[in-house]
Amino acid sequence: MKKNFREKLAYQAPMLVCLVMIAVLLYLPTGYEQALQYRQAERCMGLVLETDNSTIKDTGLVRSGEQRCRLQVLDGKFKDEIVTGVNMLRGSLEQDKLFSAGDRAQIVISTSGGAISNVTMIDHYRVPWEIFMAGAFVLLLVAVAGRTGLRAIFSFVLTVLTIWKLLVPLYLNGWNPVWIGLLVTLLLTILIIALVYGFDRRCAAAVSGAFLGILVTAALGILFTDLFKIHGAVMAYSESLLYAGFQHLDLTRIYMSSIFLGASGAVMDLAVDITSAVTEVVAKKPGISRLEAARSGMNVGRAAMGTMTTTLLLAYSGGYIALLMVFMAQGTPTPHILNYKHTAAELIHTVIGSFGLVTVAPFTAFCSGMLLASRTSS
Repeated sequence: MKKNFREKLAYQAPMLVCLVMIAVLLYLPTGYEQALQYRQAERCMGLVLETDNSTIKDTGLVRSGEQRCRLQVLDGKFKDEIVTGVNMLRGSLEQDKLFSAGDRAQIVISTSGGAISNVTMIDHYRVPWEIFMAGAFVLLLVAVAGRTGLRAIFSFVLTVLTIWKLLVPLYLNGWNPVWIGLLVTLLLTILIIALVYGFDRRCAAAVSGAFLGILVTAALGILFTDLFKIHGAVMAYSESLLYAGFQHLDLTRIYMSSIFLGASGAVMDLAVDITSAVTEVVAKKPGISRLEAARSGMNVGRAAMGTMTTTLLLAYSGGYIALLMVFMAQGTPTPHILNYKHTAAELIHTVIGSFGLVTVAPFTAFCSGMLLASRTSS
């Protein structure tokens, strides 16, 4: 009876810890709540009633000038007022957007003396569709996976909040990105895996193997970032931080931390797969030795490594498919492609992340064998 109670407690405790942490993080201030670009302004939503494109210069590829939109304000203190918004076009397909009648837009209303002085069009208002997409995913996950799916949702929410409320503010405050990244990754690894197993030996085995693999990824990421002479400004939008008053940030170390953070999900996945396999082996053959159990886990790891490393390759290369097309369209020689810093940076992400996946297999197999099997010899 006591054993069953302890097992239930060990399985339910991570859920309770997760819920408490989510509640705390929701109300935890980041310290940047007042860092608004528009202090004498109100952010709200507007409905585009009609557009005026007469001042837009269209070259056939890009557009420049400004689009004027007649808007109905949908919320805030100016609700239901009809205003004219300005959508500035900078000749960049990546950043520019065009509005049509019936679109909902995020706008910023600047005021002077309580009256509207200017209305700036920020972007299309996408929040309702994002909520719909997230809700559909939650319903599908719970329908397919049941209570396990619910736990997966809580781990997802916890991860998002931890990154946004802890990791990002600490990085902005100048804390060492590598050490903070490792601590946050360890915290998430423990809680996410505990949501799968509960606080038991399986959790300890999977966490031990996963974090050892993450440590290998971190060490090699630091080494090869230095050897390749990669500057952290290679990350999209990172240079903008320096111009926004954060010159103290070490972008290169932030890039280093992104290497093991990006690989940690796949590493955890493989660690759980191996641990679950060893658990099943030990359950079917209780007398198996620790060494034999570790060998069984390693065999499972070998089978999974082939697809997991390809998973990383596809995940990272998918975001750079346009760059690869540019290289091919311009006939860029392969040695030049490999020497390009963005290519080298992505190679570090992919190959060093794969190092972590390769090493997590023996680490987890060994830890699982030692912790889950009951004896040392056959």
